[in-house]
Amino acid sequence: MKPLALRTVEMEDISVEPISLDVLLASVGKEVGVSPWRVVSQRMIDQFADATDDHQFIHCDPERAKRETPFGGTIAHGFLSLSLLSAMTFETMPPLENSKMGVNHGFDSLRFLAPVKTGARIRTRFVLADVKVRPSGWVQTAHDVTIEIEGSKKPALTARWLTLTLIERQPEAA
Repeated sequence: MKPLALRTVEMEDISVEPISLDVLLASVGKEVGVSPWRVVSQRMIDQFADATDDHQFIHCDPERAKRETPFGGTIAHGFLSLSLLSAMTFETMPPLENSKMGVNHGFDSLRFLAPVKTGARIRTRFVLADVKVRPSGWVQTAHDVTIEIEGSKKPALTARWLTLTLIERQPEAA
């Protein structure tokens, strides 16, 4: 089987064709996707602060953050950057054939390495690290993800992200 080809998807082209389990398995160890750049706006940060009740001034008060932090202004919550992984995945990664749903399973590692300043553009690189097919019909994938900040040598975060996908069982051929 041919491994996944590296994809960079433009925002207007976010439909990604499903792939077979064999193609997924052949792609272990390969970079399998790079998401489009997306802007992290103050509005997005404020909405995340409202949703999580985390209104620390470094995120929500541009004037104070400019005066009192080394960042020169507000920065995104680390968990906001992390939560954008789902959207960047849907824009970039092909779904498995016959998949019914996918769920987060957790992280084996996670490090926040650099702040994402308001107005910065970020994207995610995906490397498929592992695939485990479970007898229950679930497929567990581990992706090494790096959220890059445009113009920065240091990424916002790195993580090993575990997800589960439920595959609809196909009737056996007679």
